Amino acid sequence: MKIIVGLGNPGRKYERTRHNAGFMATDELARNLHIEVAQEKYHALVGRARIDSEEAVLAKPQTYMNESGRAVGAILRGTYAAVSDIIVIHDELDLPLGAVKIKTGGGHGGHNGLRSIIENLGTADFIRIRVGIGRPASGMDPADYVLSPFLAEERQAVPEIMARAADAVKAIVLEGPTRAMNIFNQKELFRKPGPEGSSRQLRVFCLSKPPQRCTMHSRWHSYALGGSQQLGAGKRR
Repeated sequence: MKIIVGLGNPGRKYERTRHNAGFMATDELARNLHIEVAQEKYHALVGRARIDSEEAVLAKPQTYMNESGRAVGAILRGTYAAVSDIIVIHDELDLPLGAVKIKTGGGHGGHNGLRSIIENLGTADFIRIRVGIGRPASGMDPADYVLSPFLAEERQAVPEIMARAADAVKAIVLEGPTRAMNIFNQKELFRKPGPEGSSRQLRVFCLSKPPQRCTMHSRWHSYALGGSQQLGAGKRR
């Protein structure tokens, strides 16, 4: 069983803020899996799904960010899952907007949600999906920045960013964290597009085994500047 936790703050006031990137990515994954994350349990909103043969619990803690560890600890105790089965999705100041990186273990980097989880579990040895939100302009308090909404010019990219984060969850579950990191943590997944009409390079990965079994109905993804799309089917999953 995998425990997939998106970090954020509950309430309409915080819905579209940068600090709620984890909630947004979890919602995107839930839509993708055709479930709702709506059951009130473990100090969180939860939903159950299957990613291929793997059972998964999706959760959005309702404790507010600084107490996220209470919810994660309760889920762990209630499901008898291991710490290594936890995947936490969170916003990351130290990555540019649009970057999605995978990390196992490490410190909290000043992120109060991660800090709370590490303190509650007594270990940092869980998987994180870091969703880049970038740093604030000079002179702006980072605390104010993370609690502010995405700018109008940024909002257009948000759905693709969350789709990429949802894909990262699936890659971890289906291929394991090491291969998932090889896919998502490359410095350049793509070549920036040149002048209008020029080609852009796509790196293509098959997230099912063996590769020769990949078809238009399986998990082929192309990662290009600005997001992901499913090849063959010609439409977003």
